[in-house]
Amino acid sequence: MMKRFARGMGKIDWTATKFTLRKLLPARSQGHGRCAVGLVVAVLVVYLPVWRAGFVWDDRFYITSNPSLLGLSGLERIWASSAADISPLTSTVFWVEHALWGLAPLPYHLVNVCQHAACAVVLWRVLLALRVPGAWLGAALWALHPVQVESVAWVSELKNTQSGLFFLLSILFFLRWRGTKEREGQAGERWAYALSVLLGGLAMASKTSTVILPVVLCLAAWWLEGRWRWRNVARVAPFLVLAAAASALSLWTQALALATLTDPQWARSGPERLVTAGVGVWFYVGKDLWPHPVMTLYPRCLIDAGKWSSYLPSVAVVLTLFLLWLRRDSWARPWFFVYAYFLAALFPVLGLFDNFIFQYSLVFDHFQYLASMGPMALAGAGFVRLAELFTPPKAGLAAGLYAGLLLLFGALSYQRARTFESEETLWTDTLAKNPGSWAAHISLGAALLKKGQADNAVREYHKALKLNPNSQLAYYNLGTVLLQEKKRGEAVAQFFHALLIDPNYAEAYTSLGEAWLEGGNTDGAIAAEQRALVIEPDNADAHNNLGLALVQKGQIPQAISEYRKALAIQPDSDSIEGNLGVALFRMGQASEGMEHLLRAANISPNSTDAVNNLGNGFLATGQLDDAIAQYRKALALDPNFFDARRNLAVALLYQGKVDEAIALLQAALRQHPNDESTKGILAHAEAMARQKAGQK
Repeated sequence: MMKRFARGMGKIDWTATKFTLRKLLPARSQGHGRCAVGLVVAVLVVYLPVWRAGFVWDDRFYITSNPSLLGLSGLERIWASSAADISPLTSTVFWVEHALWGLAPLPYHLVNVCQHAACAVVLWRVLLALRVPGAWLGAALWALHPVQVESVAWVSELKNTQSGLFFLLSILFFLRWRGTKEREGQAGERWAYALSVLLGGLAMASKTSTVILPVVLCLAAWWLEGRWRWRNVARVAPFLVLAAAASALSLWTQALALATLTDPQWARSGPERLVTAGVGVWFYVGKDLWPHPVMTLYPRCLIDAGKWSSYLPSVAVVLTLFLLWLRRDSWARPWFFVYAYFLAALFPVLGLFDNFIFQYSLVFDHFQYLASMGPMALAGAGFVRLAELFTPPKAGLAAGLYAGLLLLFGALSYQRARTFESEETLWTDTLAKNPGSWAAHISLGAALLKKGQADNAVREYHKALKLNPNSQLAYYNLGTVLLQEKKRGEAVAQFFHALLIDPNYAEAYTSLGEAWLEGGNTDGAIAAEQRALVIEPDNADAHNNLGLALVQKGQIPQAISEYRKALAIQPDSDSIEGNLGVALFRMGQASEGMEHLLRAANISPNSTDAVNNLGNGFLATGQLDDAIAQYRKALALDPNFFDARRNLAVALLYQGKVDEAIALLQAALRQHPNDESTKGILAHAEAMARQKAGQK
């Protein structure tokens, strides 16, 4: 097939087709090629730290623990349910990546960095098409600016780099179509317009904040034509339709997410949104001009909307736009163009419309990924103009100044990118700059817990609760730690605290059911898991826990049904596979049960539970040598694994190896002296030993 395809391609006359690379590039393509390579290399060097970076923060929602990335049913959920969120196409790319390289973080990071590098190149081409002086410098300043690091080094923000690339390509082909239309006085190259519309749709499907594209296209047309023409609205009509559809999707999914926020402290009135939006504009201007400090979570400052002075920043935003508009035909023309673009790009994220993430902060670096293109382009043009005025015979000096500025930006971005190497480095850096961030304390606690530092994690959760006593997540995480440490009563209390704040907290019900099940309250566990599933039907953990509780009640067929539902949601779970396998054995379906036990062990070959369960399966089917091998493997993984030690003793007894079995059982009883089952097996083994001695 590949050879046939290659021969067919050879028949195409590329010089005869209109869609050629040469038409997109000027005659000096070789010099432009060096410029493009320079941008790409600069980005790749600055983001070298991502080679050591892992997944952070809500990467678990989008990637590591996202059931929508599994199987064709997950792909269907991405496009046909609220899982679409504000970025169904980005989630689809994650789905493809997950299928290609699983959960290895490096490829995800490299895709993000490469997309950012591509954005820099296309931005440079767009600025050239807009006839902006210093286009390459403007694109380079934007690409290496420290505020972009959050969008590039954080895997989840593929939403920004991917949507940004489609956004810029859409503008580039729109300008291409407009240019041929003006020159030829006819329809222009319709393929370029159609491609621009398609790319615009892909941008909005990647992240709905790109719905500002029609406004940007109108601004670009105004900039090139020198005056406003109402026909430009008709030109962008298809983009407006796409923007309306994407906006409706965003409002729907965000409304569903916000419905889970029952704490009134996050609610904001209309006047509060207005005043914080005004402050936000000047905050982002300031970060573009002076990117220090940059952090993941900025202090969440709410301004008193009852004071007239609180409205001054918003008034200043509008007044500045009006004054620049008045002088649009003179010196203020580029300033108006950039400022209008800046406001348009920020409009969806200024807080006028609520977003789930605003509970943590009202401003984020990644919110200005698109917006900062304008100020950086203006800065590039300004530096070039100043160099022409003050150093006409000293081009080398100007180049040195540009290189110094880019090196400074690159060094700051390199240092910032290093903070994304792990959860611990990210949240330690955040707390060093914003010690009052309760959310950072929670995230740092979770990172420390993964490293086995339970006591340090508990301290972080308590710090979070001191800063925000109404954090249901802090109570939930604290309960999870206590449950792991077998402090079930204290854990249950924390889960109830979380549920008092948020009665629809499905994960809290799931963990509450787990705690009750471990404590022997089977009916309570069943009720809690069923409540979790009412709130969140696709909760695999709740289905699995409900199955465990039903087994305790002797309702094995119902348990098997729950395990199958859990596996449909989370197919790669060794624990669910193992639980289903054990339940099938109890129903006498040994063959199918063995398949699931083998699958569990293949998914997690170093899971002691999976290995021990597989040994039980071999033992139940009379494969003693295989069973003993699995039990020994489990003990090699965990020398203190009580169940594996006792099970190995039983298997050895079947083979008549009584002395070794007795030694294992005696060691097991030293671990758990009151275990009646082990005492009974030991008594039987000792009787076998006496009988064996008597026969001699």
